[in-house]
Amino acid sequence: MDSQQHKSHRPSSKKEKGKERQHGFNEKAFAPKSGRKADRQGRRKVEQDQTRLHVPLVNRTPDDDPPPVIVAIVGPPGVGKTTLLKSLVRRYTKQTLTEAKGPITVVAGKKRRLTFIECNNDLSSMIDIGKIADLVLLMIDGSYGFEMETFEFLNILQTHGFPKVIGVLTHLDLIKKAATLKSTKKTLKKRFWTEIYQGAKLFYLSGVLNGRYPDTEILNLSRFISVMKFRPLIFRNSHPYLLADRIEDLTPRELVRTSEGKCDRTVTLYGYVRGTNLRMGTKVHIPGVGDLDIQGVSNLGDPCPLPTAESEKRRKLTEKKKLLIHAPMSDVGGIMYDKDAVYVNVPGSFSRGIVDVPQGEGEQMVMDLQDVDATLEDRVAQSQIRLFGSSSKTLTVNRSDQLQQKPESEDDHDNDLSTEGDVAEQSDLENSSEGDSDTEAGSSTLPHINTGRTSHRTNIRSLPSSGTARADIEYADSDSDLGEDEDDARTKLGHRIQFDEDDEDIPSDEEADMLMHGNEDSENDVPKWKANLSERAASASSKSTSKRKNWIKLIYSSDLSPEEILWGKSKHSEVEIGEDDFLQVKRKHDVDDLEGLDASKDPLDISSLKKWEDEEMLDSIRHLFITGGEGPNVEPASGFGEESEDQQVSDDKDDAASNPEQLTPDQVRATALAAKKEVLKRKFDEQYDDPETITEDFYTSRKEEINQQLAINRAEFEGIADGEARALVEGYRPGQYVRIELASVPCEMIEHFNPLYPIVVGGLLPAEERFGYIQVRIKRHRWFARTLKTNDPLIFSLGWRRFQTLPIYSLDDHSIRMRMLKYTPEHMHCYATFYGPVSLPNTGFCTFNSLSREASGFRVSATGVVLDVDRSTKIVKKLKLTGIPYKIFKNTAFIKDMFSTALEVAKFEGANIRTVSGIRGQVKKALPKPDGAFRATFEDKILKSDIIFLRAWYSIQPRKFYNPVTTLLLPDKSWTGMRLTGQIRRDEGLKTPHGVDSTYKPVVRAARRFNPLIVPKKLQAQLPYASKPKLMKSQKAQTYLQKRAVVMEPEEKKALALMQQMRALRKDQVARRKEKKSEKKADRAKNLEKEDAKKSEKDKERKKEVMKMAGMQRKREAEAEGGRGARKRRKT
Repeated sequence: MDSQQHKSHRPSSKKEKGKERQHGFNEKAFAPKSGRKADRQGRRKVEQDQTRLHVPLVNRTPDDDPPPVIVAIVGPPGVGKTTLLKSLVRRYTKQTLTEAKGPITVVAGKKRRLTFIECNNDLSSMIDIGKIADLVLLMIDGSYGFEMETFEFLNILQTHGFPKVIGVLTHLDLIKKAATLKSTKKTLKKRFWTEIYQGAKLFYLSGVLNGRYPDTEILNLSRFISVMKFRPLIFRNSHPYLLADRIEDLTPRELVRTSEGKCDRTVTLYGYVRGTNLRMGTKVHIPGVGDLDIQGVSNLGDPCPLPTAESEKRRKLTEKKKLLIHAPMSDVGGIMYDKDAVYVNVPGSFSRGIVDVPQGEGEQMVMDLQDVDATLEDRVAQSQIRLFGSSSKTLTVNRSDQLQQKPESEDDHDNDLSTEGDVAEQSDLENSSEGDSDTEAGSSTLPHINTGRTSHRTNIRSLPSSGTARADIEYADSDSDLGEDEDDARTKLGHRIQFDEDDEDIPSDEEADMLMHGNEDSENDVPKWKANLSERAASASSKSTSKRKNWIKLIYSSDLSPEEILWGKSKHSEVEIGEDDFLQVKRKHDVDDLEGLDASKDPLDISSLKKWEDEEMLDSIRHLFITGGEGPNVEPASGFGEESEDQQVSDDKDDAASNPEQLTPDQVRATALAAKKEVLKRKFDEQYDDPETITEDFYTSRKEEINQQLAINRAEFEGIADGEARALVEGYRPGQYVRIELASVPCEMIEHFNPLYPIVVGGLLPAEERFGYIQVRIKRHRWFARTLKTNDPLIFSLGWRRFQTLPIYSLDDHSIRMRMLKYTPEHMHCYATFYGPVSLPNTGFCTFNSLSREASGFRVSATGVVLDVDRSTKIVKKLKLTGIPYKIFKNTAFIKDMFSTALEVAKFEGANIRTVSGIRGQVKKALPKPDGAFRATFEDKILKSDIIFLRAWYSIQPRKFYNPVTTLLLPDKSWTGMRLTGQIRRDEGLKTPHGVDSTYKPVVRAARRFNPLIVPKKLQAQLPYASKPKLMKSQKAQTYLQKRAVVMEPEEKKALALMQQMRALRKDQVARRKEKKSEKKADRAKNLEKEDAKKSEKDKERKKEVMKMAGMQRKREAEAEGGRGARKRRKT
């Protein structure tokens, strides 16, 4: 057996996996078989690319620190908005909200924050939310379907710029049957896509667990929200606005008490700037309140900052220090900010001894208040104030001597103390911040004692009476040596200040430490003032060259005159300290000297201009100008530190002037021509050889231009280090958290404040602050039941404003006139003109007849867009004037009752008139009597019964009526505007008065007798026979046939009698036959009635059985689906 040889196995025919993929992708395998199919695929690909394109818009939102994305949760009542809000906040912050009110800002990622806000079932809130929301979570009750509020909100979004919309279906757990659930989802998705767009995102939330939606479904929704991209909307991209998340009343309590709360308030609002830059002086509008003036804007620290590396490290160490949520109007962390107070809620039992349990923000505030062991006065008395950063002893306050007169030495001491703030700001030592805070605290305890001075001391740094040091500082060569910068002063004085005539050096704290510790390297021991001389010289040089005046701050943030700014005057430069420390008034500069005032003009020396007459000198510097060609590159001078641009340019000029023979003029021109040819060749090569440039289209190039311009605009203000100065010029950028102070705010806004209603502060452009006549294109909404009438009050939502006005509808009549319409046309646009606040063209708007919740039907009455402002085209109305003739001639008649005076007739001379029968005429001349009568000519003779009318056009103008909608000033937020007369009568239960002339009466018209047409005999003789009248007179005498008598023969009489008998028999036979037929018909009708009665009884029985079975079937289905048909809607 061991020696038996086995046959070798046959090689396997199966190929190893992945063998066929080792040779790469086979392009031929996926190529279309026909050219027509390839053409269709190419066309489809191009169409898909074109559908993705849109008009490029400038995105003014900063990329580094964008404002939070506003996510609005909208839906009818009872659909689960609050539950979804709490679930999303729980997902992002791990905190459970017991009461969600107002905006809630959370951190959603490294570069994104979200502001959630719930929109209540109020039309005013829906309008405001639709104007500011970046993303809308549209909630739909899956077991009920779409409701009217959903469609109204979608139409509001369409007119104010459509943001991103995500649908959320809730209450799907109430549908028990799987087939019914599937068909419901399909139907609602199809209807949702019809309203939004094909492929709109729709999420499904099945049920509620522990007061929240399932975590998996909320996780999917939050992931989709976190990665969404938003396109800038045109209106928001041109207006600054903010959503206020906190409000405070700064009105003095005494003023509120004395006026019993009826005085105008001073209110501050907090929020993130959005849209464009918010500038000081901008007028703002709060929807529901009105136009207000900004009294002040200040930038605050971000209460909900984006995570950084430092914050991430801190968050990993301890979870309780993370700040991921900002909701002042809600009860986050046990703190709730109201309109005039801060409420701290400590739920359950509270113990200070427990350290392991993380405390909330409110509990931490209470603990900090409990830890205070001394009053403010005691802390001020114990504070330590140092006169200089190098002082070894601190100043002390003697309370017992405060009320006594101070000697002159203490006066100097007070002078030094008053300047401590500036010293502390300029000092770079370790205890500078301590000295600064102590100075502020100590200044509040010092009493104001009259020492005989006529003015306050200046906040300048004065040194003690050392004649040498004082002389060195006062007579320095430059401004930088006058002690303006503390670092420069310390550098020049060697960190020492001379107090005595013996020039005894008092070492600073740093030097004392070095002396105490000693220097181990005694071999290299050098004096302190010789250490690091080169580095200190370089830093001093760079500081002196880079120190320039901040003209932006001097101009925008100063109340000094231009002359005072030009002479270098500051707010505290009115007085100076003399040698004996007495105040002396400085001499005012002679500002009348115009040449001295114009500091841009240097003193002119005529002799120095002769060197510019040399041609070689001019040719040597010709390349330094734009039109002079290109010159040789000059290397900048090297030295310690960085030289300024002015020094480099001056060095270049000196080198060029000292070496004029470097290049001849011909060589310079040849070099410039070669460089120009090189540039043209490079452009040609880039256009025809670069494949990227070939594929670049208009869309890409336009986006590149926008991005480049945006980068230039942002880089323009990057160099301004001072944030206040930059805000004065540029404004507060989007993404900054600001505090806006508003004056003259109605007191009702504070008294009736409700955090459930959003407060939007919208900035107005300069053109939008005035009022005028606005022409718009409008169309009545197809779902609005009633037709709109001219001069009926209508509520407009235009821009930030909501107001009521009286529009006049018109139509362009063949480009000749704007003809007024009494009603809006059906299914077509028309023009409307009304008085109101000016808005920019192409601004969308929507209108409402009523904002009441009780209004039945669809409330959006019309939509449209603004066309023009203060248009000069007049709207004309058709006018018919009627009159009657009182004297008629051949073709002339005298007309009365059309005008009242001869002056009116003179205005209408030559006007066309006509009669009701169609005879045309013309107004000729006014008659002396009666007043208003005139002579008119017609194309034919008219009758006295004719009515003459004149068609004219009467110019009309809209009424100046503007009624702002002030919902935030009402306690119930239910605003009612001007009502029509009929509506007032219906509300008051009044009957419509009937006038005597308005009562309908039967019209009695007498029969008119028309004369026959008479043609003269002479005219009849001239007419042809066909045109002659064929009228014959009626025969008065009897004719021969009428007059003759008929005598019958006997045979004729017999025949006549026989015929009469036969007719009588026939008549009797027909009568008897009709009688029999009627009897038969009556019997048949009785039989049919009996049969119908029997049949109807059978039908009733059959219908009862069918309905009984159908009812049982519906009952079974309802029981199977959980009682869907008879259940009541559940509120969440």
